[in-house]
Amino acid sequence: MALPQAWRCVIALCIGFFMILLDQTIVTVATPAIQKDLGADYGQIVWITSVYLLCFAVPLLVTGRLGDRWGPKRLYIAGMTLFTVASLWCGLAGSIEQLIAARAVQGLGASLLSPQTMSVINRVFPRERRGSALGVWGATAGLSTLLGPILGGVITSAASWHWIFFINVPIGVVSVVMVYLWVPRFKPSDKPIDGVSIGLSILAMSALIFAIQEVQRAWWIWLLFPVAAVCAFFFIRRQARVIGRDPLVPLSLFERRSFTFGNVSIFTMGFAIAGMMIPIMLYVQQVRGLDPLYAGLLMTPMSVLSFLLSPLVGRATDRMSPRPLAMTGFGLMAVGVAMIAGMIAAGIDVWWILLANVVLGVASPLIWAPNSTSTLRDLPGSLAGAGSGVYNSTRQLGSVTGAAVIGLILQLPIGDSPGITFAVSLVPAVILLGVGMWGATASREIPKNNPPV
Repeated sequence: MALPQAWRCVIALCIGFFMILLDQTIVTVATPAIQKDLGADYGQIVWITSVYLLCFAVPLLVTGRLGDRWGPKRLYIAGMTLFTVASLWCGLAGSIEQLIAARAVQGLGASLLSPQTMSVINRVFPRERRGSALGVWGATAGLSTLLGPILGGVITSAASWHWIFFINVPIGVVSVVMVYLWVPRFKPSDKPIDGVSIGLSILAMSALIFAIQEVQRAWWIWLLFPVAAVCAFFFIRRQARVIGRDPLVPLSLFERRSFTFGNVSIFTMGFAIAGMMIPIMLYVQQVRGLDPLYAGLLMTPMSVLSFLLSPLVGRATDRMSPRPLAMTGFGLMAVGVAMIAGMIAAGIDVWWILLANVVLGVASPLIWAPNSTSTLRDLPGSLAGAGSGVYNSTRQLGSVTGAAVIGLILQLPIGDSPGITFAVSLVPAVILLGVGMWGATASREIPKNNPPV
């Protein structure tokens, strides 16, 4: 495919991808308004985000492979249509129960379309240009997550929380039309996907993610962890023994060192980004008294710098190894989060957080684009959907884990000042970002003159 046409594909796909990731964080700033308007308790409010993440993350391994089986274009359009209809339902919801149900459908739509974006990029771009394209994908992932609190604050202050969902509807329609017109159809795989693998995957992911989200609620939730482990064991064993059908996750993917360690790193980034937004937004609003608009504006430097630097970093990944870029990004990200934790603990003026967000704004594009490139650029077309599904599943699992772990710490009585609890809750994110830096260091790329087969 000619490069101008390939770039049109990226634009069409990233519009929807931006929207589904935006909806992970845009709700956080509007949470107090939703709680007041719908008369919800704390447990119900938590599930507005939790059910979206659950229904987004659980099917990702399956939906990535379904893109290979039925075509990524079909899966994307189906997912975007479902997400758009569910967004309208969210905006019209008159009770907290309706809103939670609509968010579940939103998550399922997001799961259908998310893996198809990377799968198409790997098929329409030559290897030497995939870095720039995956850089745009990574920038979209990073920017959408960071812009969520800002847009949530602006929309909630200017209109009402309903409009954080209504705004998705026209954008979703435009995305479906653009994908229909600009994204080509690819020949689907003629091998059926192993049904037993699908069942084991859904059982393992459902048990694991639900257990992570609800572990503090009741003792019996802990029993889901061994259930998830047993299902995962039989799932992995099944992948090596499937005959006559496509395995859901070909184990040959993990023979690539760059793929394995790239997934380790993206887990830590998902953990940090999803987790750190919760204490920061709660601290600046509940402890320091900022309204939603100003709370969202605190994240402006991170978003602006990410937007400006992402194209430059994307082009750099085509000219040099992405590994040192990713290593630098993870290191700076850890420093930035540690700075915010220190500022909160010290109780200094909240606007000093802007300085830390400058560091995070430089770090974010250095992670998303290079890590995506080193992990996925060298996958053959036959593994594009499966690899994308695994990568997106890993990222979402990190997001769910980060939100759960940091949310759990926020409920612990730590110190005499509320600021101390918020600061301590950010420590796991700093540690995990260090692990992400190690993953970027340990990764190895396939030489350009030795492409995958």
